[in-house]
Amino acid sequence: MCPDNPAFYVALGYIYHFEFTLGIGKSPRESIENGIEMAQKAIAIDDSMPGAHALLSWLYSYKREYDKAIAEAERLVALDPGWDFSYATYAKSLSVAGRSEEAIPMFQKAIRLNPFGGSILLDFGVALREVGRYEEAVSVFKKVLQRAPNNFFAHIHLSGAYGLMGREKEARAEAEEVIKLNPKFSLESYAKMLPYKNQIQTDRYIDALRKAGLK
Repeated sequence: MCPDNPAFYVALGYIYHFEFTLGIGKSPRESIENGIEMAQKAIAIDDSMPGAHALLSWLYSYKREYDKAIAEAERLVALDPGWDFSYATYAKSLSVAGRSEEAIPMFQKAIRLNPFGGSILLDFGVALREVGRYEEAVSVFKKVLQRAPNNFFAHIHLSGAYGLMGREKEARAEAEEVIKLNPKFSLESYAKMLPYKNQIQTDRYIDALRKAGLK
């Protein structure tokens, strides 16, 4: 009814984004492409919409077009430098592209702006894990679970971090929580969703989850 309102395209784009991340769409590739199309439509109407650039950055990361993801995140920070999500998105685009060391200070800036952002903390924990700072990553994931005990992704990440540290008993306990929350969890499907450029680290993480009992 209002085809010239970019906010609706952004909202629909985020639905496609969640279709992909939650694995509930018919085709992961189609969900990503549909989301990108919606974000681009919004930007064509109004290039100054931070939410559209944030969405496009995330989707380009999932598509493994890392340079495009970083460029959109840089545009986002320029548009809204006071928004925690601007720095979190920029940090995520760097981390996914194998530049986690650069991402960590950006995550820390986002957390200073919003100490209660659960998704920001999760991605921060992943960046710490990517650079081998496992104890700090565990601390971050636990902080998320203190606020939201049923956070599905926090349990997965915590299981993987424990596994990489050789703390098998704790890794298995967290893996059991994952299965309780989602009995249909598929490690194969989850692995395909991960967009990280550093495949060696991703493989080590997935192997740690497999050893913890996830299938």
